[in-house]
Amino acid sequence: MDAARKPPCLLKGKFIFKKLPNGNLDKTKVVCTLCNAELVYCRSSSSLKYHLNAKHPLANAEHAGPSTAVAPEKSSVRQTTMFEYNRGKPVSTALSEKLTNLLAQWIATSCRPISVVEDDGLELVLQAATGDPSYKLPARRTIMRRIHDQHASEKAAKDEKLVEATCVALTGDHWTSVKNDNYLGVTVHLIDASWELISFALGVMKTEERHFAEACARQFLDVANQWGITDKISTIGTDSAPNMVAAGRILPFEHVPCVAHVVQRAVVMSLRDGGFDGALAKCRKVVGHFKHSPANSDELNAQQASLGQDQEQLVQDVPTRWNSTLEMIKRVRRNRDALHTTLSQQKHNLALPTNAEYEKLAKLEKQLEPCRYITELLGGDKYVSCSVVLPALCHLQHAMKISDDDPAYIVRFKAAFTTDLNQRREKINLEWLKVCQTDQKITALFHHYKLLSQ
Repeated sequence: MDAARKPPCLLKGKFIFKKLPNGNLDKTKVVCTLCNAELVYCRSSSSLKYHLNAKHPLANAEHAGPSTAVAPEKSSVRQTTMFEYNRGKPVSTALSEKLTNLLAQWIATSCRPISVVEDDGLELVLQAATGDPSYKLPARRTIMRRIHDQHASEKAAKDEKLVEATCVALTGDHWTSVKNDNYLGVTVHLIDASWELISFALGVMKTEERHFAEACARQFLDVANQWGITDKISTIGTDSAPNMVAAGRILPFEHVPCVAHVVQRAVVMSLRDGGFDGALAKCRKVVGHFKHSPANSDELNAQQASLGQDQEQLVQDVPTRWNSTLEMIKRVRRNRDALHTTLSQQKHNLALPTNAEYEKLAKLEKQLEPCRYITELLGGDKYVSCSVVLPALCHLQHAMKISDDDPAYIVRFKAAFTTDLNQRREKINLEWLKVCQTDQKITALFHHYKLLSQ
């Protein structure tokens, strides 16, 4: 074709004007020669360059030429970003392998479905992050194989720790999923050669049968045999449920009930005898009024903001959730004005706590604080919590001493708590806890000797 008869083009032939059926050119529309996409043209190439950047980064890089890398004299020099440096370059094999392994780890640890690797949006994100528009997500089978490989690697590392350990302790707990399936989780605790406390899960098993004592004992033994640590187990810690206590008597290991669970049970029993049922029932209904209605919750948040308070949600107490009653009381008392103002503007049948009941809740909060401190102390995972059990129990006994200034309901609460705790204390393997207390002193002396020797 003669040069004079060539149709006009833009950006070095990347775009040409649209040709009408009658042979004339439509100067308001252009067609991309790379993908045949039709775009509106308004005498400016900005939208055309944007199209090239988004759809054809390699072609646009060729169009830009090397001169674009040189900044004008008057412009500030800017360092090239990693994305700009890698734009258009294919992902290296090493980086692709790393991304695949990280995807497998993310899917496994965050409980994501394997099908997430078929998500187009995730692929676009990784393409943008790597600067490689040709990057493709790995297949399902690849991810599943990597997850199995990572599990085998982690298990081998845990096996090595267990082989090196001379003594280990187990803890276990039954729990129910949202689908009402029962599971048993077992965790191992040990001290390695560097005197570091290490804990990790040995397994979470779905239990199909009822939690009879014999079944619970067999499940613990199955886990111990699977990991080859039966002859290294010193103690097994569980809650104080009757089936777990009975299973502890069957097993050939020392059984140590969870003392934090013991303290929580003592709190629940003491609340019933202390005369707090009425005030707590009102708190629960007020909390439920806002927890079950997003509109009510939004109105409370707005009122909190108008009073200059933090916008926080109320907490509903649950008997099996440690310290939840204390947290419910704290938040209700802290948001007393916001709650009353919000409820005064709504239609409801709630009975709010009276001034006398708020005073009772304040005194109850003071009594529950030592229990919160002890349960959190016993739940620590950076130290051997068995060694702090006896001092913790002594602290609670001291905190629950009855004084002459205590009102009658606090006297009843303290008396009920002390009686219940003493009854449960006799069943928590005191002899073994005394050994742990001695070991703690020996360990402290050992560390003191190491410091002196340095």
